[in-house]
Amino acid sequence: MPRTSHTPRTRVALLASALVAVSLPTIAFAEDSDPEAGADAGRVVVSSDFSGNTLPEGFKAAEGTWQVRDGRLYGSSSNSSQLSRITFGEHLNDFRIEVTARFESVVDNGRWTAMGLDMPAGGAVPWSIATMRTGTTAANGLEFAQRTPSNTWNVTDTHAAPFAAGTGKDVKIAAEVHGTKAVWYFDGKEVMRTSKVARSADGIQGLLVNGASASYDDLKVTELPPRSYIRPAGSPLTVIAHRGASSAAPENTLVSQEIARRGGADFIENDVQPSKDGVPYILHDTTVDRTTDGTGPIRSLTSAQLDGLDAGSWFAPHYKEARVPTLAAQLDDLRTRGGDLLLEIKGSHTKAEVATIVDTIRAHGMTGRVFVQSFEVDALRYTYELAPDLPLGLLRSNLDADPVALAKELHLAAYNPQDSAISKNPSVIADLHKAGVAVMVWTVDSADRWKSLESAGVDAIITNRPTELIGWNNAYRQSQSIPPAKPKVAITSPAADAVLDRAQSPLPTVQSDDADSVTLTLDGKPVPAGTPMDLTTLSTGPHTLRAVATGAGGTAEDTRTFTLKATPTGLAHLIFTSGAKEASISSMTAMLGLKQYSLLATWAKVQSGKSLDADRAALIAGDARALDSAR
Repeated sequence: MPRTSHTPRTRVALLASALVAVSLPTIAFAEDSDPEAGADAGRVVVSSDFSGNTLPEGFKAAEGTWQVRDGRLYGSSSNSSQLSRITFGEHLNDFRIEVTARFESVVDNGRWTAMGLDMPAGGAVPWSIATMRTGTTAANGLEFAQRTPSNTWNVTDTHAAPFAAGTGKDVKIAAEVHGTKAVWYFDGKEVMRTSKVARSADGIQGLLVNGASASYDDLKVTELPPRSYIRPAGSPLTVIAHRGASSAAPENTLVSQEIARRGGADFIENDVQPSKDGVPYILHDTTVDRTTDGTGPIRSLTSAQLDGLDAGSWFAPHYKEARVPTLAAQLDDLRTRGGDLLLEIKGSHTKAEVATIVDTIRAHGMTGRVFVQSFEVDALRYTYELAPDLPLGLLRSNLDADPVALAKELHLAAYNPQDSAISKNPSVIADLHKAGVAVMVWTVDSADRWKSLESAGVDAIITNRPTELIGWNNAYRQSQSIPPAKPKVAITSPAADAVLDRAQSPLPTVQSDDADSVTLTLDGKPVPAGTPMDLTTLSTGPHTLRAVATGAGGTAEDTRTFTLKATPTGLAHLIFTSGAKEASISSMTAMLGLKQYSLLATWAKVQSGKSLDADRAALIAGDARALDSAR
């Protein structure tokens, strides 16, 4: 029997039509170590090494040929039209699916296998998958894709893998899914993220093959803790589209929401207020004057009046058809087309008005995809009383005296200050994190501030420029992921194995790259690079220069050896620079000129400490003896 377990938004008006999909949308995922995150977090739902000879219990082949043999699961698709698939597991919001996959044969390099992320148990459409082509180094070698209810393809994200899977090669692949967000892992490395996984109420996991024969081993599905809103180290900033993509489309409209979604924003941030007849609408201002062709406070207008307003022409003529959406319409759009909502309860609300908002969220099945924030403490208290499962964020223009205590009192998942406030006291970020509270900063459109806030450790940024922030995020992550280059260093002077005499003053020269500091030593003693060496203090024989470069990428060194040789010219230099009196110098130069080296050595020894400095006397005597020996 196989070892298998199963348990229960006119500057960029063209953007709306041109923007289809942007790779690598960002969201921070973290495994929450809090045991209250869920009793089943970390539960292994499926685990099989296919050691038997039959399909494991609970595996259901929906199309194509699937069989277990030789310790692997084999799946076959006879041609490029057949979508062979097998399902297993159970419905999970947060999970990891991993498997070792191998292409046995393929019709062509465009054929693929996939991990099913959300599939009906019977294998029918629609489903969401993470795909690997045999030609994985192609631009679309890896994909997140959907098979729609109309049985057509919607490829949401593509990326090239670091190497080709080819055939006959085991590749470890995995995907981590948190609601509509997922991360693709290839050979243990993250390669792509998405926020567009289409989810159903009961979809389970699976494997698929197209135009290929593939085999699998070590399949595992593990339930994960719900995602944390605190950004793990190394993860990108969470991108929150302020009133949708409000720099590209009329704010708080479905078209602004669509552009933000297509750009890959992690959350759409919108404002909700009631109409005169109590219907929650998406609008920021207390009046409709600025963003519609109407006038008056939103609370004095009926839903019928609000529905007839033009909410797009103020921004650009071609947005004339945009309307002020109801909360219900926005939630429907998010549920069917993807995206999560950071919903601001705007202005003072009664408990009954908050209840209407909560009921609307529940009625549309979006409690797991809505994060509620407000400046109004009462609105947050009401929300917690009515729906403690909804995460809460407190908006602030200035920091409170004790943000941590207030966060605990209000059961906050996030504390959301204005940028100018957090910049005055960024240390509060760490304090909030220790209390398990994320920090979402508003409203920041400057790349310089994005960098500062990223470095300070904030978790999310609310911005009018979500697509730009996503691009910045990706570029920043890429630069951070490139390891620092190892330093290079080379001694370029004196020449290697040079033979020098004391009359010379060689200039030690060092070249280095990617180094923060370079030290140079001569026979172990520090010497300044670029300063001529004084050879009148060295003994004859070999000497070693050593350069050590240190940088972020480590250290590097280079050594160079030269030989100091006794020569008449060098000895004359020793004598003339000895500081002796003129009579002594005359005596020594006379002996040197007559090549009376032995007599010069004896004279220097006798005069040591008298007419000659002792150290210089020793060097003169040594060079003289060496010259005498060399004759």
